[in-house]
Amino acid sequence: MTVLKWLLAGGAAILLLVALAVLAGQLGLMQGRPPGNMGVHDGRLKPPSDTDNSVSSQSGLWPGHARRQAAYVEPLALVGDGPATMRRLRDIVAAMPGARVVTFRDDYLYVQFTSRFMKYVDDTEFWFDRNAGVVQVRSASRLGKRDFGVNRDRVEAIRARLRP
Repeated sequence: MTVLKWLLAGGAAILLLVALAVLAGQLGLMQGRPPGNMGVHDGRLKPPSDTDNSVSSQSGLWPGHARRQAAYVEPLALVGDGPATMRRLRDIVAAMPGARVVTFRDDYLYVQFTSRFMKYVDDTEFWFDRNAGVVQVRSASRLGKRDFGVNRDRVEAIRARLRP
């Protein structure tokens, strides 16, 4: 099939839709709104999303939550003490593509990760849980119902870099 026939057969429409989607992303129309209740409340981070676009080390703490098992990811082990681990986490994520550290304290880190082309935003939280002696983590996409494992893969990449 020649390029001209392909364009006439609908290829132009597909190219136009792709171009419009990328343009919408570049204009920030795919970012979604930041969640209003980030942070630690009663010893818990937000629950994972009800859809397949988030992971949480505390998913089991939310009784009746539809995605408790599927959303579960192991908490992060400490490297030294809690505040030192949180500083190391901040340095690791700050060096990752599309990362923007929004909040950093000795016991809490909130980062927004923005994808390169479509500008989708994922909200990721880390909390030094003194009682459990680990760093709890939650990462979720703002838009969509699936993230194709992006949040889980990112948490696991951070875990690998955190190890001494």
